[in-house]
Amino acid sequence: MDDFLRLSARTARFSYGAPRAFSFGDGGRLLWFLRSTGPTDAFDGLWVLDTATGTETRLADPRELCPEPGPLPDAERRLRERIRLVAAGIGSYALSGDGRRAVFALYGRLYEVSADQDGTPKEIPAAGPAVDPRPNADGSRTAYVADDVLYVAPGGRVSPDDGARWCLAEFAAAEELNRSRGHWWSPDGVTLLAARVDESALQRRYFTDPAHPELPGEDIAYPEAGGPNADVQLWVLGGDGADGTRIRLDWDAETYPYVSDAGWESAEEILLTVQDRLQQRVLLLSADPATGRTRELSRTTHPRWVDPLVPGTPARLPDGRMLTAADTPGGAARALAVDGEPLTGDGLQVRRVAGVHEDRLLIEAALRDPSEQQVLLLDPATGELTPLADGPGVHSVSASAGTLLLTCADADGIRRVLRTPDGRELIPADLSEPMPYRVVPVLERVTEHAVPTALVLPRDHVPGRRLPVLMDSYGGPGAQDVTAEPRRWQARQWWADQGFAVVTVDNRGTAYVSPAHTHAMYRGFSEVTLEDQVAALQALGARHADLDLGRVGIRGWSYGGYLSAMAVLRRPDVFHAAAAGAAPTDFRHYDTAYTERYLGLPQDNPEVYERDSLIADAPRLTRPLMLITGLADDNVHPSHTLRLSQALTDAGRPHQLLALPGVTHMTPGGTREKLMALELDFFRRALA
Repeated sequence: MDDFLRLSARTARFSYGAPRAFSFGDGGRLLWFLRSTGPTDAFDGLWVLDTATGTETRLADPRELCPEPGPLPDAERRLRERIRLVAAGIGSYALSGDGRRAVFALYGRLYEVSADQDGTPKEIPAAGPAVDPRPNADGSRTAYVADDVLYVAPGGRVSPDDGARWCLAEFAAAEELNRSRGHWWSPDGVTLLAARVDESALQRRYFTDPAHPELPGEDIAYPEAGGPNADVQLWVLGGDGADGTRIRLDWDAETYPYVSDAGWESAEEILLTVQDRLQQRVLLLSADPATGRTRELSRTTHPRWVDPLVPGTPARLPDGRMLTAADTPGGAARALAVDGEPLTGDGLQVRRVAGVHEDRLLIEAALRDPSEQQVLLLDPATGELTPLADGPGVHSVSASAGTLLLTCADADGIRRVLRTPDGRELIPADLSEPMPYRVVPVLERVTEHAVPTALVLPRDHVPGRRLPVLMDSYGGPGAQDVTAEPRRWQARQWWADQGFAVVTVDNRGTAYVSPAHTHAMYRGFSEVTLEDQVAALQALGARHADLDLGRVGIRGWSYGGYLSAMAVLRRPDVFHAAAAGAAPTDFRHYDTAYTERYLGLPQDNPEVYERDSLIADAPRLTRPLMLITGLADDNVHPSHTLRLSQALTDAGRPHQLLALPGVTHMTPGGTREKLMALELDFFRRALA
């Protein structure tokens, strides 16, 4: 590997040493966060910044607490895979109600630490390998999960012994519905809201490591499209033991099987959001924790699907009204509503509600272009907007008691500033490796659909020199590639410097442009994705004469791998070589919540699934194709790639196959950079 690839691998793509997972405590006086000690240190420790003095203190060093760490508990390892967490050490933490005490799990051991005492972590005895610990309001007790059982310390087992998995999010919730937790303390710290998950009806997916045949395999419960989902229930459980309070929340779970959000609004009310299987109807319910009875507060429907919740909604405003997310008529914007009445309109794409600041809503939204994001104050009475951070780039915010943490990501890097109510500014230290490239991609909206695109050229490019094109897009729902966030462009600049014009396209179906843009992928992935990628490439070629459309390669991972393989199979006239990583080649074998949202049930729409499958296209291959899969990938199982490879072999179509033992969907430990070096060699030969 060259210097950039080695540096990218050592620094986890320039993320080690950067602070993350910020939380305010003690009325904004404390800012908690995770950070390692430098750009090549993978082990995140727990830190706190005192906003009164500006002093940073490391409260927990994972290497001191566990000098010889063992393997992660299986539940935590899989949870980290679901949320795409690459750092080692302390993966997450949770604060007591006053924000002065934190609890965390470290390689299955349970710890608590106070910011106001001597700062020495204290180990809490646990019944087994602890996962997802949560303190109650006053920090006197900690709930955690061990071996699928909910415990409280001090105390003991809380969940009943009924053979179900308790208090960890099921695969569909964690991977596709943005819910990664499964238990919540009541405000008084006495009872718990707990998720009970029965996966006995699901098929099992098996994994073995052929490089280590002496080791046993493992398996997970996987909700395959058209098949059964996990049975998810919510219970209120007494925190004093397994024989305490047990009250089940009652809703029509057969019609609305997905629980996408839950939590205590007050000691007398629980709010939960449930969805039907096709995610065309979403209910916000109020539940009485004393009886389990629920009542409907709001209902959102869409003939295609209701987009995932805007983070920070639903929520009650200080005056008791309910804040929810909604699409504007015609799907021009993702908007906010109060008690069902629109609060924002077509000119604002709302992405997150960060809280309340100065009696106004603090929101993150796109005002001008989907590649950017601004921080704004929104008056819930008038709809008036006041910018707080609206320069070019991607701005985000956290807030507590008048204190703001603002983050700006643009071509010059990532900067954070803490603003206190008395007007002081503090800078949390960032110990990460500076990004080697300042990349300013050429951003353009092209075709009749105004599809966002980006073009990155070699830094030494001389106008008039024709360049082979490398398409590098994700292309699927739920993600956005064309954004001003600088880390997105480091690897693409490296590719460009190898002699390519790198093109990225957010075709219809991708996220954060508008609901209408996203919903264009209803009942079909392949046609819209490929049509927009081809049209955008040709439009850019017409605008930029240095793009050699006679030499076009395409690469991608996950849905991007699907796009890449499909491109050379179905449009060899446009695409001349492809590297397809972790491609879901047949969505009949992908998960329920993602696939059915867009394609419907396979038993109801078999022609849609057949049209989007790549297996039948195998005999059509005429271009160089490299297939890549991780044999430990529990998201896109390696069978997807192996089935396509088998079909190509049966059809006598030459191709390359890289099957990587022990590699998951996240390609950890520098795997991605090693693959980039192999792909470079492949494209140089294929596009010579």
